[in-house]
Amino acid sequence: MATYSLYSANSLPSALYFQSKAEGQWLQSLTLSKKPMQLRISNGCRARATLNTELKAIEIPRQWYNLIADLPIKPPPPLHPKTYEPINPEDLSPLLADELIKQEASNDRFIDIPDEVRDIYRLWRPTPLIRAKRLEKLLNTPAKIYYKYEGVSPAGSHKPNSAVPQAWYNVQQGIKNVVTETGAGQWGSALAFACSLFGLGCEVWQVRASYDQKPYRRYMMQTWGAKVHPSPSNLTEAGRKILQMDSSSPGSLGIAISEAVEIALKDADTKYCLGSVLNHVLLHQTVIGEECLKQMEAIGETPDVIIGCTGGGSNFAGLSFPFIREKLNKKINPVIRAVEPTACPSLTKGIYTYDYGDTAGMTPLMKMHTLGHDFIPDPIHAGGVAVPWYGTINFTCV
Repeated sequence: MATYSLYSANSLPSALYFQSKAEGQWLQSLTLSKKPMQLRISNGCRARATLNTELKAIEIPRQWYNLIADLPIKPPPPLHPKTYEPINPEDLSPLLADELIKQEASNDRFIDIPDEVRDIYRLWRPTPLIRAKRLEKLLNTPAKIYYKYEGVSPAGSHKPNSAVPQAWYNVQQGIKNVVTETGAGQWGSALAFACSLFGLGCEVWQVRASYDQKPYRRYMMQTWGAKVHPSPSNLTEAGRKILQMDSSSPGSLGIAISEAVEIALKDADTKYCLGSVLNHVLLHQTVIGEECLKQMEAIGETPDVIIGCTGGGSNFAGLSFPFIREKLNKKINPVIRAVEPTACPSLTKGIYTYDYGDTAGMTPLMKMHTLGHDFIPDPIHAGGVAVPWYGTINFTCV
């Protein structure tokens, strides 16, 4: 069983730093009267699921899975924001790296993961599959509950699964800088981390509410070398327009996307990166589900129900798409459920129609469940998983 103690009895770690001498003396004066309880890395299930030496080691996937290849009904095409005609790949070239555009339009079932990307994945993958025994006990349920824990990545979420390949493809094309938006900061910090690995410039527009409420996410992005701006800002026409209407605007992901896209379209050496919704992002995330399939098989389990939270869909797609493939092939038959926040209920209360992916209307229109591209949630939600639209491919599956 993988367990360890944070501190030995009656001692503090040598690497602990104090803001003041007085604070340090006070903390060092604290002695423990008894040995502290051990902090368990897991409840033991992680060892059985992924670390049991009697089981075959789980390999990091060598390919991303593209669900579009197996869908009996293909998603409606995105439309050009000015002509409203189906968009061509070349229309996206000012915005996205060429290889990402190819993946966006690909009908190939599997896409090889570059060796350089897999090498970086090894920093935290495969991620553990953990059985939530205490939750089972609390619920008094006969069900076995497992969760795939993506928080072991350097940025603390599943987002680097796509941030790393997006940064790598941009570098291979000779791009100097990338821009993006972020809400609470998970995607922004993931992209900043990825860019730091390749010497790629990174500029992030963070929803104003989170920029103020979550400074440590901002510090994380800046530590990895990113420039971070509150959105709306005076740096873009889209931002200035919002501030003229409301100088105290809390911002939204839609506004932040508009600002990042505007900057990308003005500079040939700069491309835009997105952390959710689009197909190339979703297929990058399928490393989660591909690993989970092997881990469940290794412990002799077949899931009856698969649940994923949904904002823009990257988390839900990453876990569920490989299982959907197996379900389409009639190998398993789990119930698959998407769960969304009531603060931004695009799936349950949105309208299924074509809409922009940003507030200013610069992105292609996609067929989606939407609350309106100008939707702004309450400030307490503005920087979280409050995406007012839900991607075409995800909805086709849901």
